[in-house]
Amino acid sequence: MADPSSYRPSPGQIPDSPGVYRFRDEHRRVIYVGKAKSLRQRLANYFQDLANLHPRTRSMVTTAASVEWTVVSTEVEALQLEYSWIKEYDPRFNVKYRDDKSYPYLAVTMNEEFPRVQVMRGHKKKGVRYFGPYAHAWAIRDTVDLLLRVFPVRTCSAGVFKNAARTGRPCLLGYIGKCSAPCVGRISPDDHWDLADEFCDFMAGRTGTYLRRLEKQMAEAAEEMEYERAARLRDDIEALKKAMEKNAVVLADATDADLIAVAEDELEAAVQIFHVRGGRVRGQRGWVTDKVEEITTGALVEHALQQLYGEETGDAVPKEVLVPALPDPVEPVQQWLTDRRGSGVSLRIPQRGDKKALMETVQRNAQQALVLHKTKRASDLTTRSRALEEIAEALGLDSAPLRVECYDISHLQGDDVVASMVVFEDGLARKSEYRRFQIKGFAGQDDVRSMHEVITRRFRRYLAEKERTGEWTDGPRSPEGQPPLPDGAPQAAPAPQAALAPNLPPTPALAPAPAPDPDPDAGLPLDSSLKDEDGRPKRFAYPPQLVVVDGGQPQVAAAQRALDELGIDDIAVCGLAKRLEEVWLPGEDDPVVLPRTSEGLYLLQRVRDEAHRFAITYQRAKRAKRFRASPLDDVPGLGETRKQALIKHFGSLKKLRAATVDEIREVPGIGRKTAETVAAALAQAAPAAPAVNTATGEIMEDDEGAPETTADAPGEPVTTGAPDERRGQET
Repeated sequence: MADPSSYRPSPGQIPDSPGVYRFRDEHRRVIYVGKAKSLRQRLANYFQDLANLHPRTRSMVTTAASVEWTVVSTEVEALQLEYSWIKEYDPRFNVKYRDDKSYPYLAVTMNEEFPRVQVMRGHKKKGVRYFGPYAHAWAIRDTVDLLLRVFPVRTCSAGVFKNAARTGRPCLLGYIGKCSAPCVGRISPDDHWDLADEFCDFMAGRTGTYLRRLEKQMAEAAEEMEYERAARLRDDIEALKKAMEKNAVVLADATDADLIAVAEDELEAAVQIFHVRGGRVRGQRGWVTDKVEEITTGALVEHALQQLYGEETGDAVPKEVLVPALPDPVEPVQQWLTDRRGSGVSLRIPQRGDKKALMETVQRNAQQALVLHKTKRASDLTTRSRALEEIAEALGLDSAPLRVECYDISHLQGDDVVASMVVFEDGLARKSEYRRFQIKGFAGQDDVRSMHEVITRRFRRYLAEKERTGEWTDGPRSPEGQPPLPDGAPQAAPAPQAALAPNLPPTPALAPAPAPDPDPDAGLPLDSSLKDEDGRPKRFAYPPQLVVVDGGQPQVAAAQRALDELGIDDIAVCGLAKRLEEVWLPGEDDPVVLPRTSEGLYLLQRVRDEAHRFAITYQRAKRAKRFRASPLDDVPGLGETRKQALIKHFGSLKKLRAATVDEIREVPGIGRKTAETVAAALAQAAPAAPAVNTATGEIMEDDEGAPETTADAPGEPVTTGAPDERRGQET
């Protein structure tokens, strides 16, 4: 635990101006980001007597090892920079919304030739119209199912659409009248687009026009004694009214507003949001957050607004936002919302009438959400704390292992050997830090050597990160029997001139290190955009307290040997054997047997099973990719688009192999040099073995236009049953 006075800057160093500050821990990870109208006054609050601080603020300042700041011109800039840094660094002590799932929207892809109605989550795309968010995807599907009677817009995927267009037969919805079947030409692209536009208008609240039009058409059909058509129109009207009943009118004058309510106690707060569009409640969402420091309701509202509108622009930010308390000061937040919308936004507290009554409903929802969360959370916290304590006691650790990493090896009869690393912090999975490894040191099946290689690579990277950040000042270790650290480990570079004025010493910020060459010791991140620059806990800079391996004595010994060779002696190792669920420790002849009812054993099993799932998923993906391999994959400079163009032009790989260079050049985008390279690659590649019908023994010839069968090896064709038949032999 650090003493805040050890890194407290002198008051004269801190500017008395708006800015954003960052607290970092001993590993240089950003653990808290805040903004202030006056940096000097705000930071002084953190360096007072610890007894006067809020318990969570006290925990933050004693975990931190340094503080730095950035000066900005206005409070609006401070608000924007604070939001950007919270998203970038993911600080552990900032307000976090545990229910950060992506809420579903009803989306209409108006940017396509034939717009499609579907459920969408995640980031919004340009040219797509969104309605919602909804609390559940099934609520969207129920609404769409009712509206398709009147607005039979396409809902099928691109694959289903193309298949129907190829066969000339629409899907089931086309036959029962819930799709206008543009795939087979029953409706023109322009008419279908107009139909989708009418669907959007109805969802946007302009419902009266369509109801009156249908009622008029129904009356005309009845007068002309077209009773079947009149009955169908009557059913359409009932379907529209039923869909409208699902979103009752709550506010007059077609109001567009978001209502935000907060229910809180000393430690936690629940936030509920109702989205009102066209006077109707179109969606609802909610979060629960820890109160890291003594924070006002207005500050919680400000954080909720950042979370809600930080990625939104235009009409996604409504004209009116109703809140239970205003941020202090309110002007920067209101200006920030106005900038994001592009026009004026009213941020206020409802005082009377329908809006106040609806706010009371939102408040009741927030209270119920907090009560429900605390009921679940109390049990969850107690269970996880007991599990970590049981693990520490069973393994003889000094303290509970707050960060646990588990490793597993997976292969299929010695092929496609891979490994996984999963991370649990405070007993919960931290999926952003999962990693995948390809075994490169040798070929074949050897779980012990594989485990040694993976542990070595992971913790060699950890030591390299320590050296880069300056935590390890003894220089690269290379005693006898220990592999040296990788050459060219990135070092801290002088900070470049930033657009925003950086803070003064004592803790100048490190500039992002230049991107090194691909490192064979690096695990493969889940997302290629993840970075390991200063302050981002995205790679291997943060060590675990416990390493768990999937296996028994041999795997545990291999993992411990890898740590010993690297000179790491402060990380515990254990293994969990599948057969009897025994816990093995390095150098012990007998396992540790935890009771079957032990919460500690249950947590270890969950960690082990998650590592096994993650490894098998990666191994199957690699195997599937190998099965789908093509000779064209090895042609340098030939991307996916031109490969598809070649296959589409010739119809099959067999015909492409028989083509001349001049014939290949006829494909758009293929020049002479590329054509010669393709012809040479196909000439060198052995043709795939013919596919065999395993039921009849018949050899399936390569039909015109059909893709060739890809083989594992010459004379060993892949059949559809092979992966499933051998699945039981995966490890």
